[in-house]
Amino acid sequence: MTSFLPEFGNMLYVVIAFVVALSIIVAIHEYGHYIIGRISGIKAEVFSLGFGPVLFSRVDRHGTRWQVAALPFGGYVKFLGDGDAASAGPDEEVISTLSEDERRHTMLGAPLWARAATVAAGPVFNFFLSILLFAGLLFARGEVAEPLAVGQMRPLPAVEATEEGLQRGDQILAIGGVTLPALDDAEGMAAFSDGLPMAATLTYRVMRDGTAREVTGPYPYPPIVTQLAPNSAAYDIGLKQGDVITAIDGTPIFAFEQLKEQVESSNGAPLLLNVWREGVETPMDFVLTPRRVDEPAPEGGFRTEWRIGIAGGMAFELATERAGLFTSLWGGVQQTWSVIGSSLSGLWHMITGAISSCNMSGPIGIAKTSGAMASQGLVSFVWFVAALSTGVGLLNLFPVPVLDGGHLVFHAYEAVTGKPPSDRALRVLMAAGLTIVLSVMLFALSNDVFCP
Repeated sequence: MTSFLPEFGNMLYVVIAFVVALSIIVAIHEYGHYIIGRISGIKAEVFSLGFGPVLFSRVDRHGTRWQVAALPFGGYVKFLGDGDAASAGPDEEVISTLSEDERRHTMLGAPLWARAATVAAGPVFNFFLSILLFAGLLFARGEVAEPLAVGQMRPLPAVEATEEGLQRGDQILAIGGVTLPALDDAEGMAAFSDGLPMAATLTYRVMRDGTAREVTGPYPYPPIVTQLAPNSAAYDIGLKQGDVITAIDGTPIFAFEQLKEQVESSNGAPLLLNVWREGVETPMDFVLTPRRVDEPAPEGGFRTEWRIGIAGGMAFELATERAGLFTSLWGGVQQTWSVIGSSLSGLWHMITGAISSCNMSGPIGIAKTSGAMASQGLVSFVWFVAALSTGVGLLNLFPVPVLDGGHLVFHAYEAVTGKPPSDRALRVLMAAGLTIVLSVMLFALSNDVFCP
């Protein structure tokens, strides 16, 4: 029992993180349906967060019952006259008792534009949530200030702050004799990184207190862990943010590029990592096995590489300045669009067999990722919620009956033909759509269980 408690605590943490993330996303999605429906004149009878037995409920002045149910894995809005929570068809018994004016406030009797807007609002609100969260992170974190300067030195082994060393506030002019280009010069920055001398310590030319001087500092891109990929080799063996890898299989390293080369050339063989961790006097040893990972390529598409699941960073944090509101919002739009693009690209490459179908995660994988991102801090968790919200919005726009995209296809058919699909056609299509959705869910769940 004693040995089981840590596992149980970790499982509980994962479940809580998953429920919090999913509840935020579902609440925003369903609120989009609700508020646009209400503005469009469609009455909502129930707004439910979760399914099953009702734990708490109250009725507002509009006659809508707001409730929290026992199974927190989804939600729904039931509009007046709906036969069920999915708005798959009308409740003929209720519809028959309504007057013409009252029928206008049902999903069935509302104008086509109102029904289409109400259906589309759920995914759109998910995208809005993503944009606001990504923008909020950028606004809170700020953007890198120019000219580039040291904001904070990261803890590294055998690096102490001295008068002759790199210090907070130093404006960086050159490193190792290589002049630093402008931040927006992408080609220049790439050439700068490639041209750096490979040495554990380098000479930095900096501007300090209005005077140019030369000081010593660590290689600017050390093998430091700044981010851990959920369910990766590094995460599974217990590496933490801030860890510095000092040697691989007994060979000392000082640059992240050295670590990357060793991992990529490992062919999946186990690696012994010597790790320095702040506050731990004795160096730590970890043995991990790199895994094949399909990742987006800079030129488009995907490529498969050996990875251990860590992101590196600089030996120091760059000084930042407050990002403007417009800049933050535009950054949020760009990040949301990037998630949409990479998701569609990944799905297409899985369908064509270019990358492994194991890249599709089910509820277990998403729950594990929720816990992993939450364990790395609020910023990581908020970023994950934003990315997951984009995925949920995108998924719901797929033209599959029972999803919002399927309903929009029905509305498009009605707009073209002047009449909705027949009840028989709707029943068949909804059954087919439900079969597709359940099949994909089972496939994703099997990935969670059987994929490495």
